[in-house]
Amino acid sequence: MFDLIGNHKRTHYAGRLNKQNAGQKVTLMGWVHRRRDLGGLIFIDLRDVTGMVQITFRPKEKVAHEKAGNLRNEYVLAVIGEVVLRDESNINKNMPTGEIEISATDLLLLNGSEPLPVQINENILAEEDLRLKYRYLDLRREKLKRILLLRHEIVFAIREFLVRHDFYEIETPILMKSTPEGARDYLVPSRIHHGKFFALPQSPQLYKQLLMIAGYDRYFQIARCFRDEDLRADRQPEFTQLDLEMSFVNQEDIFKIMEELFQYIFKKTIEVDLQTPFQRLSYTESMNRFGIDKPDLRFGMELIDISEIVKNSEFKVFSNALESGGSVRCVVAPGCAGYSRKQIDSLTDIAKHLGGKGLAYCKVEEGTLTAGISKFLTAAEIKGILKITEAKDGDLILFAADSNKLVFKVLAEIRNHFGRELKLYDEKEFSFVWITDFPLFEYDEENRKWETAHHMFTLPKTEHLAYFENETDWGKIEGQLYDLVCNGMELSSGSIRCHRLDIQRKIFKVVGFSDEEAEEKFGFFLNALRYGTPPHGGIAPGIDRIVMIMSGADSIRDVIAFPKTLQAADLMSQSPSEVSQKQLDELALKIVKTQSHRDTESTE
Repeated sequence: MFDLIGNHKRTHYAGRLNKQNAGQKVTLMGWVHRRRDLGGLIFIDLRDVTGMVQITFRPKEKVAHEKAGNLRNEYVLAVIGEVVLRDESNINKNMPTGEIEISATDLLLLNGSEPLPVQINENILAEEDLRLKYRYLDLRREKLKRILLLRHEIVFAIREFLVRHDFYEIETPILMKSTPEGARDYLVPSRIHHGKFFALPQSPQLYKQLLMIAGYDRYFQIARCFRDEDLRADRQPEFTQLDLEMSFVNQEDIFKIMEELFQYIFKKTIEVDLQTPFQRLSYTESMNRFGIDKPDLRFGMELIDISEIVKNSEFKVFSNALESGGSVRCVVAPGCAGYSRKQIDSLTDIAKHLGGKGLAYCKVEEGTLTAGISKFLTAAEIKGILKITEAKDGDLILFAADSNKLVFKVLAEIRNHFGRELKLYDEKEFSFVWITDFPLFEYDEENRKWETAHHMFTLPKTEHLAYFENETDWGKIEGQLYDLVCNGMELSSGSIRCHRLDIQRKIFKVVGFSDEEAEEKFGFFLNALRYGTPPHGGIAPGIDRIVMIMSGADSIRDVIAFPKTLQAADLMSQSPSEVSQKQLDELALKIVKTQSHRDTESTE
């Protein structure tokens, strides 16, 4: 039934044909995307990686026409024919190849296809779990194909730009020493060294710093990284980042090269002109204005601190928050005074889900505050709130009163909610911002200890080095840290690294590492710092997130060829999976059944 490809060679790709090819004899190979039988004429849309073209089978080509009568969707074909121009009335303006068609003279049926368990039609998508199980079929969808091909172009453009700017692409190990970097490591047991483990890298952080010590000056790598952590829409257990490091640079040098890089890849791949320099916000300013360190600057609706206005308020929710050292802040939702009680309750549910006590609200009507908590406010407080918020009739004001941490968390999410709900921004806009001057340390109240806010290999600001002497000052220390954010998504984190052994030891002391612990975990790196380490810094933009932003994808799973689910499982290959007893014996491992809410298994 099926034909062998034999000596037939593909001469052209379907999506690259146009009217300039008219009159040429071509051989195309691909899949039947759609078939239409008009009794005499048979039409198929032939699809390959570049796109589609219409093939016409006419009765005069008896053998090819007869074969075409038996075709079904997703059959694999080789078609030989001539490129002909369509009549003006038959041009398909919705198809890039719509001005032409292929008049088929021969047809090879290279393989058949059973009915698909998932449809390729974008309008009738199956549930995501089913599509992930048959990912190789889901990837035939035009939307996913466009995203993955864009990803290819972006990575190519990155390499092209960096090589032109004197960077060297160098690979670092995938099997490495387990070191604490904030998330859990994926561990790999050693068959040769029983009881010992490699770890998959959370990032090439230490190795790229070692390359700077080795004198390679400008390094980059398209690096695979692994983190065993809870997943979200923008996270995967394995991900790809552009890892980049430079010697003899400061923060401004990093910003300049990254802005030029993003300008280049946006222009080359999606024809978008980015304006530079990017905006900059300190961490403190970002938190005060937007409640978050990854703000979406495509719209306003900033947080407003009304603590001073209500400092003597008799409204207990406000006074209790202020007495305990917190704050009272609000956001103004434009034109939302008509919200029903049910709609406001749904906003309150968002606040409670995030750990807040709830939301207070007022409506602005006829130049004053009504409804909600308005009855608890004095005339002076109402006047002050209206003045500072500049709220207008028809607006809705939402208040949060709690610790600063919770107030920021709640109102940031409420702000983002309204941004989406009210369509306050242009989805095709790209708003970049650098967030700078992060605290180097933060205090973990639950475990009663200091920890690094980002990572422990960051150089503190020079003027803050004296703060290391007193524990009461550790919270004042700012690191030479920076994040690059676009449209409310963190694309990249970076820092100027700590290149001095004495300062690195001070950082380890703050986070509670004894000299012995530091040597055990990072001895090889600390030893390297003894031998002429140059000042250096770097950054690591996430490739997956860059592609998400540039393609407009809804989920990070749409930009990865074979992603994991939110439960970190591959439904297609059915992994993770059990292994044989022989494999366990070779590794000197034993499975221990454990009772937990996830009914998981652990090894020892």
